[in-house]
Amino acid sequence: MDLMLQDVALSVQELRMTDTLMLFLKTILFRPYVFVFVGTYLVLSTHLIGWRRTGLFFGITWITAFLSEFSSTRTGFPFGWYHYTASTVGQELFVSNIPFMDSLSFTFLLYASYCLALSFLLPTHTEGSSNDASSRDSELLGLILNRSIRTSWPAILLSTLFFVFLDMVIDPVALRGDRWFLGKIYDYPSPGLHFGVPVTNYAGWAVVGMSALGIYAHVDRRLPGLEQREQESVTNQILLGCSLYYGVLLFNLTMTFWIDEPLLGMNGILLYIPLTVLLLLRLLGKIPASAEKDGAIRPRSFPREMALSRVVRWR
Repeated sequence: MDLMLQDVALSVQELRMTDTLMLFLKTILFRPYVFVFVGTYLVLSTHLIGWRRTGLFFGITWITAFLSEFSSTRTGFPFGWYHYTASTVGQELFVSNIPFMDSLSFTFLLYASYCLALSFLLPTHTEGSSNDASSRDSELLGLILNRSIRTSWPAILLSTLFFVFLDMVIDPVALRGDRWFLGKIYDYPSPGLHFGVPVTNYAGWAVVGMSALGIYAHVDRRLPGLEQREQESVTNQILLGCSLYYGVLLFNLTMTFWIDEPLLGMNGILLYIPLTVLLLLRLLGKIPASAEKDGAIRPRSFPREMALSRVVRWR
């Protein structure tokens, strides 16, 4: 009798595992764009910071996002009150009441925001004794993956800001998911001020971003160093992360205009014009930056002519 009960229990467990696997495969087919972004993130992140840090970044971010959504749909913290409609149950995988793909998306969104922040903050490589901080292969700055900078609070806060900026484009169009292939997967009890999205939602994204990056930075400081990455230019790898950021942005802006929401689309474009201009100026070396030489970070000097011109102007 005991053996029969054990066989039945094993059969039930196997059926559940099979159902979960089938739902996971259905999720990939149902949300292929999410998994394209996830796969891109994993490849880019592994190439920049290695598989161990990539795994930690992924796990920390996913768990933080899931717990935050689990909490918010029950207590209102940190995103405010909202609920998932369960309209896609049976079509995609859910973890408790949360669509798997939803909390999964936080991983590549935060990594892309992190790369964008690092493109502004990382020190530059100086060759010889000159003040030229451009990379050997192009006119772009040669960025160095300095540990103290990439794990600093400025990096965490700026990444969080870019993370929230991206959601200011994503969430309003996702809220209108019934007008495109996302579907009406969630709703707010009361419409918010920003195209139906409550301000508390963006505050919640800030909490998730700062919490996940804060934990990751704490762990990163204690892992063995990335010697090669901390000595050579990582500009190309950082730019690929920025490309992922702008790829997600372009995808959501395309959906916004596709569902005939020009005001919402233009709001997103206007939000990113000044940021993109600043990014280009930074990468072209038009914005003063710190420089790294012999392992030390030093302020990048202004050209002597510029300094003299400023003295003359003040006189």
